[in-house]
Amino acid sequence: MPAPIVVIEDDAGDIELIEFLLSGRGYVPYLAATWADGMRIALLVKPALILLDSDLVLFDVRMPVMDGYQVAAAIRKQPGLEHTRIVAVTAYVIGGEGERIAAEGFDGYIQRPIDVEAFVGQVERFLPERPAPAQTAEEP
Repeated sequence: MPAPIVVIEDDAGDIELIEFLLSGRGYVPYLAATWADGMRIALLVKPALILLDSDLVLFDVRMPVMDGYQVAAAIRKQPGLEHTRIVAVTAYVIGGEGERIAAEGFDGYIQRPIDVEAFVGQVERFLPERPAPAQTAEEP
């Protein structure tokens, strides 16, 4: 089963593109347009699927209402989400922002604009390796 990926994005065009790219490769993106909805989804997805350290939350650091760094800290404090991988999808990686992203508890970032050819591969770098499905022996 593919890892669940929570996507928090307020831009309708970007969320549509991310959903299309991830779904096209067999991933299950859970979409949220606000931080609050994203947190609720992350908390629901983790226990419901009983996947250890396999969630990934992608979000833009600069969205209205709440700073992305505060959201990352809140995710890290939630029981069951401490090891969830958090990745910023942002255009703001110049002027030390990339270093701040790393220092503030993110596992990394994917730079905007989204490169449709490379995006899923960039996301997959942050997913844990999963064991291959068990092979069943064919009967002679």
